[in-house]
Amino acid sequence: MPEKPTTPTIAEAVAILRGGGLLAIPTETVYGLAADARNAEAVARIFALKGRPSDHPLIVHIAGIDAIEAWASTIPESAKQLATHFWPGPLTLILKKRSDVPDAVTGGQDTVGLRSPDHALTLSLLRAFGGGLAAPSANRFGRISPTSAGHVRDEFGENAPPILDGGPCTVGIESTIVDLSQNPPRILREGHIRREQLLPFLPDLQSGLVSASPRVSGSLDAHYAPRTPMRMLERRRLIEAAADEPHCVLLALDALPAKTQGLSLPAQAEAYAHGLYAALRELDSRDAAYILIEQPPSGTDWLAVNDRIKRALVGAGA
Repeated sequence: MPEKPTTPTIAEAVAILRGGGLLAIPTETVYGLAADARNAEAVARIFALKGRPSDHPLIVHIAGIDAIEAWASTIPESAKQLATHFWPGPLTLILKKRSDVPDAVTGGQDTVGLRSPDHALTLSLLRAFGGGLAAPSANRFGRISPTSAGHVRDEFGENAPPILDGGPCTVGIESTIVDLSQNPPRILREGHIRREQLLPFLPDLQSGLVSASPRVSGSLDAHYAPRTPMRMLERRRLIEAAADEPHCVLLALDALPAKTQGLSLPAQAEAYAHGLYAALRELDSRDAAYILIEQPPSGTDWLAVNDRIKRALVGAGA
């Protein structure tokens, strides 16, 4: 059995980044594929390894609120309030960019996405590096995001970059994205931080993409997808479908139905989100004919989970 690769030290990780290389980094949401956000050639290596369209913007990870002015030309008071309250944490702010921010990071747009990740190891890296890291999820474009170092190694195999192993991600789905570059402010991607938590700071907050919205990560119809075809059904129909299709695996709520194969996740939104990507990766490895997902609840707590599942269903050809 091959030995587990050694995770680089912070000093080694900084040297990799300053040399224009790539590094997989842990965050509380998912593992990211990081490069120096000021180095256009290094950023291009992210796109090449992921197979990501070059006009798809990347989020810049920074050490904290004091670093915003290095990237944003206009910083509304609401951005300062949100960063003070939610950073480090799973909230990305879309702001008007400074002119010196590379187009490779922003997809040629006049906005930049910024967040400070809530992970001690990566915050230490950011402080030692002294700059911003462009870091989309460390997976092939459109596929299931990784929530452990092992997922990154499985995804890229011998092409995997050095991995700063920070253990399993605590949140498990990508950050909430809020556009503050125009009025009214708008949630462009649902995430761990919900609308009702943001309303005290943004009373006119809207939700959903509109034609004037900037392009952001995770907004395509097909995303977060396994290679195995997927279907979503309510529990009774799920059980019936499993009986008719013996070569399927299930992702159930609370408990796996008797005489079925698969996994179950808690019927609590945050716990479900934490385990979703790892469960999809495990089920995708089983060479089943279908992954059958039990339909989650539809309450506001479940908006981010349902968003990810909906895009996975499209990406998997459901």
